[in-house]
Amino acid sequence: QVRLEESGGGLVQAGGSLTLSCAASGRSFEPYAVGWFRHAPGKEREFVSTITLTDGNTVYADSLEGRFTASRDSAKLKVFLIITNLKPEDTATYFCAEKQSYSDYGLTEESAYRDWGQGTQVTVSS
Repeated sequence: QVRLEESGGGLVQAGGSLTLSCAASGRSFEPYAVGWFRHAPGKEREFVSTITLTDGNTVYADSLEGRFTASRDSAKLKVFLIITNLKPEDTATYFCAEKQSYSDYGLTEESAYRDWGQGTQVTVSS
């Protein structure tokens, strides 16, 4: 059974940076992509970014203004999300999730992701 564990969240001042990590274990096969989603209080969970593990291609939500960068390690067991110039509106619980089906269809849709971590809290103070 796949286990995903996020880390790297915390309390940071506006303008600062964070690197979130997502570590995978227990895989039977390599997923197509690992995505990042976030859930802010009072809002629906939203897509942040995804990276396809075979070629490292990335997709980002249009609203993120280029402040987010996703990457993976060479073993493809860890995925990272670097967030720069953090803003109070980035405050949320950040989740990573794996998309099993080898297709670009649904890359930005949480329903396409089967396995999810428990999340890591990011709080940005103004």
